Amino acid sequence: MNKSSDTNTDQMINSLRDTIVAMVRRDGPDLSARQLAVFLTCYLRGDGSHTVRGLAAELNVSKPAITRALDRLKALDLARRAPDPMDRRSVLIKHTIKGKAYLRDLCSIVNEAATQEKATAPARKATRTRRTEEQRRAG
Repeated sequence: MNKSSDTNTDQMINSLRDTIVAMVRRDGPDLSARQLAVFLTCYLRGDGSHTVRGLAAELNVSKPAITRALDRLKALDLARRAPDPMDRRSVLIKHTIKGKAYLRDLCSIVNEAATQEKATAPARKATRTRRTEEQRRAG
């Protein structure tokens, strides 16, 4: 890996950390990684007509795990189940107003974390460079 790639990775990881910290500090529901993956897949991929089987295949997890995640999302009114009009045996996962608002909030948090990361990255890089240089001299 080159230094540029390492820097980008560090920035992304720090941005992810800042996003997660902001999410757990706010007054909203805390979603597990799996619940968040299901939520984001439902809202960001396709036309919003996902099935448990399709989500399980896309995320490479079991159908019962998807069902548990959807149960939690439904309890929080972030997603709902509806019969498939084309095949009444199948259930589609649909968006909700509260889910759309949660996604907007999440996008704001991610954007804020990314902006903050861009602003603080040079200072962190300078500190890391200084530590590396000190370790090299001491070692």
